[in-house]
Amino acid sequence: MSTPVCDPITSTIRPSFTAFLGVRCIAVGNLETNALAVRRAAASGAAQPLLIFDDRTGSVVDVDIRGSDAETLARLPKMSPDDQTADPYPPKDSGSELPPRGRGRPKLGVIAREVTLLPRHWDWLTAQPGGASVTLRKLVDAARRDTAAGDDTRRARERAYRFMSPMAGDMAGFEESTRALFAGDGRKCLELTAGWPGDVRDYALRLASFPDA
Repeated sequence: MSTPVCDPITSTIRPSFTAFLGVRCIAVGNLETNALAVRRAAASGAAQPLLIFDDRTGSVVDVDIRGSDAETLARLPKMSPDDQTADPYPPKDSGSELPPRGRGRPKLGVIAREVTLLPRHWDWLTAQPGGASVTLRKLVDAARRDTAAGDDTRRARERAYRFMSPMAGDMAGFEESTRALFAGDGRKCLELTAGWPGDVRDYALRLASFPDA
């Protein structure tokens, strides 16, 4: 039985990664740490698949480990301070480019876009304290607060599924466990994955963020 070396999902914002040699977790931390762990495992003649996963999304990260350690590290994507704190699930692009920022309130990052409403909506908005813009911002902020927990739950289930598909797709109970995952049944998911290799099961459940698993 392998000794667990991974304690992923320590942060939902700062990037962290987890590497697997077959079904065994061999590294957790920044991308550099994982890339070198994968490189050394490959150099030792490991025949099992080597994969690195992004803890924030559950997606596989492609890393070129050819050459020396220094060459491997030099090819890794450089992360700016903005990348370090970026939301791993940005909103989908609406398909239109943002207009250049003009006069207004640049310190608040105010962006002007077209909003199409019926006359009765405009009448109500303009009658509110602060006018239409202030009221719309308050409504959006309130909606974001109301849906935050649900959004976090959906993202956790999606990232767990992204990991489970390549790592456990041929394991017993996979189909049933994914149904339990999206149903939010942590205890059922734990039962169905009990026979999986420990590192795969533990990482999947951490990604899913089940409170009772």
